[in-house]
Amino acid sequence: MRFKDQVALVTGGGRGIGAACVRRFSQDGAAVVIADLDSGPAAEVAAEITQAGGQALALTCDVADRGSIDALFHGALDRFGQVDFMVTCAGILRFNPIQDISETEWDQVVDTHLKGTFFCAQAARAVMAPRRYGKIVLISSGAARGYGKRAHYSAAKAGIQAMTRTLAIELGEFNINVNAVAPGFVETRMPHQHAEWLGEDYETFKARAVAQTPLRRAGTPEEQANRAGRDGAPNYLSCIRKRAMHGAVTFPSRTR
Repeated sequence: MRFKDQVALVTGGGRGIGAACVRRFSQDGAAVVIADLDSGPAAEVAAEITQAGGQALALTCDVADRGSIDALFHGALDRFGQVDFMVTCAGILRFNPIQDISETEWDQVVDTHLKGTFFCAQAARAVMAPRRYGKIVLISSGAARGYGKRAHYSAAKAGIQAMTRTLAIELGEFNINVNAVAPGFVETRMPHQHAEWLGEDYETFKARAVAQTPLRRAGTPEEQANRAGRDGAPNYLSCIRKRAMHGAVTFPSRTR
Protein backbone atom coordinates (compact mmCIF):
# COMPACT_ATOMS: atom_id res chain seq x y z
CA MET A 1 0.00 0.00 0.00
CA ARG A 2 1.47 3.27 -1.17
CA PHE A 3 0.80 5.28 2.01
CA LYS A 4 1.28 2.55 4.64
CA ASP A 5 2.60 3.97 7.94
CA GLN A 6 1.79 7.53 6.87
CA VAL A 7 -0.85 9.93 8.15
CA ALA A 8 -3.14 12.21 6.17
CA LEU A 9 -5.10 15.09 7.68
CA VAL A 10 -8.06 16.45 5.69
CA THR A 11 -10.09 19.48 6.73
CA GLY A 12 -13.68 19.47 5.57
CA GLY A 13 -13.28 15.70 5.52
CA GLY A 14 -16.85 14.82 6.45
CA ARG A 15 -18.44 15.47 3.06
CA GLY A 16 -17.86 15.96 -0.64
CA ILE A 17 -14.34 16.17 -2.01
CA GLY A 18 -12.86 16.05 1.49
CA ALA A 19 -14.58 12.76 2.32
CA ALA A 20 -13.55 11.33 -1.06
CA CYS A 21 -9.93 12.26 -0.34
CA VAL A 22 -10.15 10.66 3.10
CA ARG A 23 -11.46 7.42 1.61
CA ARG A 24 -8.78 7.39 -1.06
CA PHE A 25 -5.99 7.97 1.45
CA SER A 26 -7.34 5.11 3.56
CA GLN A 27 -7.57 2.80 0.55
CA ASP A 28 -3.90 3.54 -0.10
CA GLY A 29 -2.99 2.55 3.45
CA ALA A 30 -2.75 5.88 5.28
CA ALA A 31 -4.19 6.58 8.69
CA VAL A 32 -6.58 9.52 8.34
CA VAL A 33 -7.54 12.47 10.49
CA ILE A 34 -10.97 13.77 9.49
CA ALA A 35 -11.48 17.37 10.55
CA ASP A 36 -14.86 19.01 10.12
CA LEU A 37 -16.94 21.71 11.78
CA ASP A 38 -19.87 19.29 11.62
CA SER A 39 -18.91 16.37 13.85
CA GLY A 40 -21.66 14.03 12.62
CA PRO A 41 -20.51 13.43 9.03
CA ALA A 42 -16.86 13.26 10.12
CA ALA A 43 -17.70 10.56 12.67
CA GLU A 44 -19.66 8.63 10.05
CA VAL A 45 -16.74 8.61 7.61
CA ALA A 46 -14.37 7.58 10.41
CA ALA A 47 -16.66 4.70 11.41
CA GLU A 48 -16.89 3.56 7.79
CA ILE A 49 -13.10 3.47 7.49
CA THR A 50 -12.60 1.75 10.84
CA GLN A 51 -15.16 -0.92 9.98
CA ALA A 52 -13.27 -1.56 6.74
CA GLY A 53 -10.08 -2.17 8.72
CA GLY A 54 -8.49 1.27 8.38
CA GLN A 55 -7.32 3.77 10.99
CA ALA A 56 -9.30 6.97 11.37
CA LEU A 57 -9.76 9.80 13.84
CA ALA A 58 -12.62 12.30 13.56
CA LEU A 59 -12.13 15.69 15.21
CA THR A 60 -14.37 18.75 15.31
CA CYS A 61 -12.54 21.81 14.01
CA ASP A 62 -13.30 25.42 13.07
CA VAL A 63 -10.48 26.27 10.66
CA ALA A 64 -11.04 30.01 11.17
CA ASP A 65 -10.03 29.67 14.82
CA ARG A 66 -6.33 29.25 15.55
CA GLY A 67 -6.98 27.52 18.86
CA SER A 68 -9.17 24.96 17.10
CA ILE A 69 -6.41 24.29 14.53
CA ASP A 70 -3.84 23.87 17.31
CA ALA A 71 -6.15 21.38 19.05
CA LEU A 72 -6.64 19.52 15.76
CA PHE A 73 -2.93 18.99 15.20
CA HIS A 74 -2.34 18.13 18.85
CA GLY A 75 -5.07 15.50 18.59
CA ALA A 76 -3.55 14.09 15.40
CA LEU A 77 -0.10 13.88 16.97
CA ASP A 78 -1.42 12.34 20.18
CA ARG A 79 -3.12 9.59 18.19
CA PHE A 80 -0.71 8.94 15.32
CA GLY A 81 2.53 10.73 16.20
CA GLN A 82 2.94 12.49 12.85
CA VAL A 83 1.21 14.22 9.96
CA ASP A 84 2.64 13.48 6.51
CA PHE A 85 -0.07 14.88 4.23
CA MET A 86 -2.58 17.69 4.57
CA VAL A 87 -5.46 18.60 2.26
CA THR A 88 -7.51 21.69 3.10
CA CYS A 89 -11.07 21.11 1.89
CA ALA A 90 -13.00 23.06 4.53
CA GLY A 91 -15.12 25.82 3.03
CA ILE A 92 -18.39 27.73 2.92
CA LEU A 93 -20.22 29.47 0.11
CA ARG A 94 -22.30 32.64 0.15
CA PHE A 95 -23.92 34.49 -2.76
CA ASN A 96 -24.47 38.23 -2.94
CA PRO A 97 -23.60 41.08 -5.29
CA ILE A 98 -20.90 43.37 -3.93
CA GLN A 99 -23.34 46.02 -2.70
CA ASP A 100 -25.14 43.46 -0.51
CA ILE A 101 -22.11 41.76 1.08
CA SER A 102 -21.95 42.76 4.72
CA GLU A 103 -18.70 42.95 6.67
CA THR A 104 -19.85 39.92 8.65
CA GLU A 105 -20.46 37.87 5.52
CA TRP A 106 -17.13 38.95 4.02
CA ASP A 107 -15.31 37.92 7.20
CA GLN A 108 -17.07 34.56 7.38
CA VAL A 109 -16.07 33.59 3.84
CA VAL A 110 -12.55 35.02 3.83
CA ASP A 111 -11.76 33.77 7.33
CA THR A 112 -12.89 30.24 6.52
CA HIS A 113 -11.08 29.95 3.21
CA LEU A 114 -8.05 32.21 3.33
CA LYS A 115 -7.27 32.67 7.02
CA GLY A 116 -8.22 29.07 7.75
CA THR A 117 -5.88 27.81 5.04
CA PHE A 118 -3.12 30.02 6.44
CA PHE A 119 -3.61 28.67 9.97
CA CYS A 120 -3.54 25.10 8.66
CA ALA A 121 -0.37 25.76 6.68
CA GLN A 122 1.34 27.23 9.73
CA ALA A 123 0.41 24.23 11.86
CA ALA A 124 1.47 21.77 9.16
CA ARG A 125 4.84 23.48 8.73
CA ALA A 126 5.51 23.21 12.46
CA VAL A 127 4.95 19.45 12.30
CA MET A 128 6.54 18.70 8.91
CA ALA A 129 9.63 20.90 8.83
CA PRO A 130 11.48 19.18 11.71
CA ARG A 131 10.98 15.83 9.93
CA ARG A 132 12.00 17.38 6.60
CA TYR A 133 9.06 15.77 4.84
CA GLY A 134 5.50 16.68 3.99
CA LYS A 135 2.91 17.13 1.25
CA ILE A 136 0.37 19.95 1.39
CA VAL A 137 -2.54 20.41 -1.02
CA LEU A 138 -4.53 23.63 -0.68
CA ILE A 139 -7.97 23.82 -2.23
CA SER A 140 -8.63 26.82 -4.42
CA SER A 141 -11.38 27.07 -7.05
CA GLY A 142 -11.99 27.97 -10.65
CA ALA A 143 -13.88 30.93 -9.14
CA ALA A 144 -10.47 32.45 -8.34
CA ARG A 145 -10.60 33.84 -11.86
CA GLY A 146 -13.75 35.75 -11.00
CA TYR A 147 -17.37 34.72 -10.53
CA GLY A 148 -20.43 36.94 -10.20
CA LYS A 149 -21.93 37.42 -6.74
CA ARG A 150 -18.92 35.80 -5.08
CA ALA A 151 -16.45 38.64 -4.61
CA HIS A 152 -15.42 37.34 -1.19
CA TYR A 153 -15.19 33.69 -2.28
CA SER A 154 -13.28 34.50 -5.48
CA ALA A 155 -10.87 36.81 -3.65
CA ALA A 156 -10.16 34.18 -1.00
CA LYS A 157 -9.62 31.42 -3.54
CA ALA A 158 -7.28 33.64 -5.58
CA GLY A 159 -5.38 34.37 -2.39
CA ILE A 160 -4.93 30.65 -1.81
CA GLN A 161 -3.22 30.34 -5.19
CA ALA A 162 -0.77 33.11 -4.29
CA MET A 163 -0.24 31.50 -0.89
CA THR A 164 0.53 28.19 -2.58
CA ARG A 165 3.35 29.68 -4.63
CA THR A 166 4.73 31.56 -1.63
CA LEU A 167 4.68 28.48 0.59
CA ALA A 168 6.36 26.46 -2.15
CA ILE A 169 9.23 28.96 -2.09
CA GLU A 170 9.47 28.95 1.70
CA LEU A 171 8.97 25.26 2.44
CA GLY A 172 10.86 23.64 -0.40
CA GLU A 173 14.07 23.64 1.63
CA PHE A 174 12.32 21.39 4.16
CA ASN A 175 11.30 18.87 1.48
CA ILE A 176 7.67 19.92 1.84
CA ASN A 177 5.75 19.97 -1.42
CA VAL A 178 2.95 22.55 -1.65
CA ASN A 179 0.42 22.57 -4.48
CA ALA A 180 -3.13 23.75 -5.06
CA VAL A 181 -6.11 22.33 -6.91
CA ALA A 182 -8.77 24.64 -8.34
CA PRO A 183 -11.76 22.53 -9.38
CA GLY A 184 -14.65 23.77 -11.43
CA PHE A 185 -18.15 22.29 -11.26
CA VAL A 186 -18.09 19.26 -8.95
CA GLU A 187 -21.25 17.61 -7.64
CA THR A 188 -21.12 18.39 -3.94
CA ARG A 189 -23.43 20.32 -1.61
CA MET A 190 -22.14 23.67 -2.89
CA PRO A 191 -23.77 23.67 -6.35
CA HIS A 192 -27.02 22.52 -4.76
CA GLN A 193 -26.79 25.52 -2.40
CA HIS A 194 -26.10 27.80 -5.34
CA ALA A 195 -29.15 26.53 -7.26
CA GLU A 196 -31.30 26.92 -4.15
CA TRP A 197 -30.09 30.49 -3.67
CA LEU A 198 -31.01 31.26 -7.29
CA GLY A 199 -34.43 29.65 -6.78
CA GLU A 200 -33.65 27.36 -9.68
CA ASP A 201 -34.19 23.66 -10.30
CA TYR A 202 -30.86 21.93 -9.65
CA GLU A 203 -30.84 19.93 -12.89
CA THR A 204 -31.46 23.10 -14.90
CA PHE A 205 -28.68 24.86 -13.03
CA LYS A 206 -26.36 21.90 -13.52
CA ALA A 207 -27.06 21.69 -17.26
CA ARG A 208 -26.12 25.34 -17.70
CA ALA A 209 -22.91 24.92 -15.69
CA VAL A 210 -21.93 21.72 -17.51
CA ALA A 211 -22.38 23.47 -20.86
CA GLN A 212 -19.50 25.77 -19.85
CA THR A 213 -17.06 22.92 -19.20
CA PRO A 214 -14.80 21.60 -21.98
CA LEU A 215 -16.01 18.01 -21.57
CA ARG A 216 -19.65 19.00 -21.01
CA ARG A 217 -20.01 17.05 -17.79
CA ALA A 218 -19.80 17.60 -14.04
CA GLY A 219 -16.91 16.38 -11.96
CA THR A 220 -17.38 14.01 -9.03
CA PRO A 221 -15.67 14.07 -5.63
CA GLU A 222 -14.30 10.58 -6.24
CA GLU A 223 -12.53 11.44 -9.48
CA GLN A 224 -11.07 14.54 -7.87
CA ALA A 225 -9.52 12.31 -5.21
CA ASN A 226 -8.39 9.42 -7.44
CA ARG A 227 -5.11 9.10 -9.26
CA ALA A 228 -6.52 10.99 -12.22
CA GLY A 229 -9.94 12.10 -13.31
CA ARG A 230 -11.57 10.62 -16.36
CA ASP A 231 -10.11 13.52 -18.34
CA GLY A 232 -6.60 12.73 -17.06
CA ALA A 233 -6.39 16.05 -15.22
CA PRO A 234 -4.05 16.41 -12.23
CA ASN A 235 -5.89 16.39 -8.92
CA TYR A 236 -5.50 15.99 -5.18
CA LEU A 237 -3.62 12.73 -4.87
CA SER A 238 -1.51 13.33 -7.94
CA CYS A 239 -0.25 16.42 -6.08
CA ILE A 240 0.65 14.11 -3.20
CA ARG A 241 2.28 11.41 -5.33
CA LYS A 242 4.38 13.49 -7.72
CA ARG A 243 7.62 14.50 -6.03
CA ALA A 244 8.50 17.04 -8.73
CA MET A 245 5.12 18.84 -8.55
CA HIS A 246 5.74 21.93 -6.43
CA GLY A 247 4.11 25.35 -6.39
CA ALA A 248 1.61 24.27 -9.03
CA VAL A 249 -2.07 25.18 -9.35
CA THR A 250 -4.07 22.64 -11.34
CA PHE A 251 -7.58 23.12 -12.75
CA PRO A 252 -9.50 19.84 -13.05
CA SER A 253 -13.10 20.05 -14.30
CA ARG A 254 -12.76 23.77 -14.81
CA THR A 255 -15.25 25.91 -16.64
CA ARG A 256 -14.02 27.71 -19.70
